[in-house]
Amino acid sequence: MKLEDKQRVTQELFEQLKESGTIYLTDFTGLDVQAMTEFRSRLRMEGLGYRVVKNTLMKRALKDLDLPDLSAHLDGPTGLVLSESDPVVPAKVVKEFAKEHDDRPVIKIGVIDREEVSPDHVNQLADLPPYEVLLGSIAGSLTAGVSGVVGVLNAIMRDIADMIDQVAHKAEAVEEVAEEAEAVEEVAEKAAEENEST
Repeated sequence: MKLEDKQRVTQELFEQLKESGTIYLTDFTGLDVQAMTEFRSRLRMEGLGYRVVKNTLMKRALKDLDLPDLSAHLDGPTGLVLSESDPVVPAKVVKEFAKEHDDRPVIKIGVIDREEVSPDHVNQLADLPPYEVLLGSIAGSLTAGVSGVVGVLNAIMRDIADMIDQVAHKAEAVEEVAEEAEAVEEVAEKAAEENEST
């Protein structure tokens, strides 16, 4: 490869890495051309990229990026799975494809939001439910929480209505007692007046 070509490829790689929120370094040893084509196709269907890189050019591209030192993982065949953000979808695609192809490709290391993550971490991400399912679950939890609050508020309103009703009944009872007391007082006054006149 000519020097100009190396510089151009290194610059392209630099730009792709800079734009990617998720980068998985893979070892694709053991995959034939047909399998690699199928793997790339599956990634493309999810809006993801895959690039086979020369390790020396990768090291050069990484020099000016704010990424972890990945040089320990840049030996043997290296392919990059690139995603602008979501780390789960590419992890799922790699894991599902590997199940069908003798555990190939193998994740060497991952970088998510500029932080290095282990292959085990990437596999754990692959086991997460899809984004839409997680959102639905969160929405369901929020809805359950809101309906719980509504239930509590309804119970409080019922209790307040009962208290008002009890106070109203007590007020009526007090009025009745007051009226009876007035009637007794009137009767006592009349009796006292009659006693005085006799």
